[in-house]
Amino acid sequence: VAIDAISAKMMGFDPMTIPFIRIAHEQGLGCGDVRDIDVQGEDISNINFHFSGNEDTFASKGQKMIYHGPLKPLEKVLLQSPLVPWSFFASKLFHDKYWYPRHGKARVENVLNNTEWGRVFRDYEEGLATRGLHTIKK
Repeated sequence: VAIDAISAKMMGFDPMTIPFIRIAHEQGLGCGDVRDIDVQGEDISNINFHFSGNEDTFASKGQKMIYHGPLKPLEKVLLQSPLVPWSFFASKLFHDKYWYPRHGKARVENVLNNTEWGRVFRDYEEGLATRGLHTIKK
């Protein structure tokens, strides 16, 4: 519960407003109140990644249209027919052949080459980190 609470806080949420964290805390299954959690190591008190919990993505908008909107009459055809497996192939084709080569690869390379954590991941690829030859500078 504590790790979920700290993660939520770092994402910019109030952990006690997240039902599973609050309920677990109230039932004594762990600590969800970040004021009572002793985080060791790096000071994370000012970290806020400003996540948005109510952001509608393309996929979530489509899901809402199918389950609750104008596509509701087509739900069975869209989700329980021989068409369904084709969506996997269409997604794979789009992401692997179009999006990643044209957009994603540059983003990944930027992170790998220009951030400390990116260099750690590179070192894992080369086996350096597993031999203790890489350290993160603070």
